[in-house]
Amino acid sequence: MSKFNIDNDAIRQLAELLDDTKLTEIEVAAGDNRIRVARQGTMVAAAPAAAPIAASVPAAAAAPADAGAHPGAVKSPMVGVVYFAPEPGAAPFISVGSSVTEGQTLMLIEAMKTFNPIRAPKSGKVSQILATDGHPVEYDEPLIIIE
Repeated sequence: MSKFNIDNDAIRQLAELLDDTKLTEIEVAAGDNRIRVARQGTMVAAAPAAAPIAASVPAAAAAPADAGAHPGAVKSPMVGVVYFAPEPGAAPFISVGSSVTEGQTLMLIEAMKTFNPIRAPKSGKVSQILATDGHPVEYDEPLIIIE
């Protein structure tokens, strides 16, 4: 049986990231070890409140589900905060209609105070930007569509 060492600093950083991004849970893995930090009670309260909002804005609720199935969807590889420019006030990496090449930086996702470049998986034209600059994103959430 292997001993699992708990990294209290990592747990604190994940809890701070939850607070900063208003997410309900976050999980990281390193090898066979996983750490998952979640808020209890928040998810239960959020479920009933989400239904009336989704019902009042059906187009907005339907767009992300359809976008995730699109073959050109670029999905978030992690939980964090998305930024479309390299720094505040700078020109964004992409905009709708931009032509991108495979490997080009599309955006940054900040997770645990580290900015991770998200690169284009293929060349094409950006037809939709689904994420909002400076807002949290979940793992596997569609961020943009490349045609």
